[in-house]
Amino acid sequence: MRYEKKSSWAKHFDFILLDLICAEIVIFLCYAFRNGLEGTIVSKNYGRLALLVGVLFICIVFFNEPYSGILRRGYLKELWAVLSFNAILLAAVFTFLFAMKMSADYSRIMLFTFFIINSVMTWFLHVMWKREIRKRTYHDGKLNRMLLITKREYVHQCVDRLMKNPYGSMRLVGIVLMENGERETEEDSIEGVPIVAKWSDYIEYCKNNVIDDVLFYLENEKLSDEIEELVDMGIVVHVNLVQLKENYLAYRVETINGIMTLTTGINNVTQWQLALKRLMDICGGIVGIILTGVIALIITPVIKVQSPGPIFFTQTRVGRNGRQFKIYKFRSMYMDAEQRKKELMASNKMNGLMFKMDNDPRIYPFGHFIRKTSLDEFPQFLNVLKGEMSLVGTRPPTLDEYKQYEPHHKSRLAMKPGVTGLWQVSGRSDITDFEEVVRLDNEYIRNWSLSLDIKILFRTLLVVVGKKGSV
Repeated sequence: MRYEKKSSWAKHFDFILLDLICAEIVIFLCYAFRNGLEGTIVSKNYGRLALLVGVLFICIVFFNEPYSGILRRGYLKELWAVLSFNAILLAAVFTFLFAMKMSADYSRIMLFTFFIINSVMTWFLHVMWKREIRKRTYHDGKLNRMLLITKREYVHQCVDRLMKNPYGSMRLVGIVLMENGERETEEDSIEGVPIVAKWSDYIEYCKNNVIDDVLFYLENEKLSDEIEELVDMGIVVHVNLVQLKENYLAYRVETINGIMTLTTGINNVTQWQLALKRLMDICGGIVGIILTGVIALIITPVIKVQSPGPIFFTQTRVGRNGRQFKIYKFRSMYMDAEQRKKELMASNKMNGLMFKMDNDPRIYPFGHFIRKTSLDEFPQFLNVLKGEMSLVGTRPPTLDEYKQYEPHHKSRLAMKPGVTGLWQVSGRSDITDFEEVVRLDNEYIRNWSLSLDIKILFRTLLVVVGKKGSV
């Protein structure tokens, strides 16, 4: 019989509940130590603080995804993860109290004490609870015992993947090698997992031993008779659908109008993650458009004097998977900049399909300033509100650049382009190799999360304030 796996939220609900209870107990003890037990129980201030900690805790869990991979983290990584989470929680509490003018009602020493004690207690609980999970997981009565049937050329790759997660629901107890001509093997185990039978007698082995699941890891093999025989024995059978590369393990089974498919891509994201990213874009876009209006009032007279013409520059760019759109910027170049670009290609400092040069003569004097301060990028918030761009993404190429792309270059267009991105905060124009830009963009897409977007936004502020890497 096959049981459905828990969802990711249900999977780590035990840690979430444990941490929330721990945080509430610690904040109670810290407040009581500061203000007395009786004063804490009847205090409205404590009630507000306890509610605030609980609400912010849930929000951070929802946005920051701190429990991803928690079972695979070692002691030091777990400590760092706990400290990071509690630092974010403390910063959020301080920010809320300051914004609501309530900071005078609460002791800063008490809040910092909460941070230290809660970090230690949470880390200790995580370590102990993971030890308990490991103990229960490896108990023979709790794990499904699985037999792997594969060929020699696949066995090491498959065993590596199966053994990666020590907290999985199955235990690999044996291997059967499907050898051509029943060739005997001198090996008695593969990476510590015993070879328990030959292809000709694996059914007999399954009949005489405890086997819950059988995994066929093969390619283009007809297995209908074998599968039927195992299912008739009450064994759950798994058959790999395709041979997937290590870099493309983000796959899922879908049904498209009644057609069952194995779907994979550079990354998988959920609808709620996309909805939250879009909500962030709308909120950031509204703020950005307001700032754009203020900036326009200040810089328009200077632009008109130094380079008569429109203050906005529009250009066709390429967005997600090749979609074209008009990008908006404050104009930082003379009106004939596009015509002069061909003359300057010899001075291109980029190695690849982008154009950048130091001391570009097409930029008028004040244009250097608005580029150095990244003020020219602000009108792109209109593209963000229109849904053509995101706050964080990859740089949208020009049509000329896009037409020269090799197939692997197009992977950087798998997400919406962004006003900022990973490569912009990793060096900006200091990076002169286009392949490095592609690598960083792919790294961003493969590892995308809401928390990564927030980190990049903060790093962007630091880069812009420091004027690092601008041209």
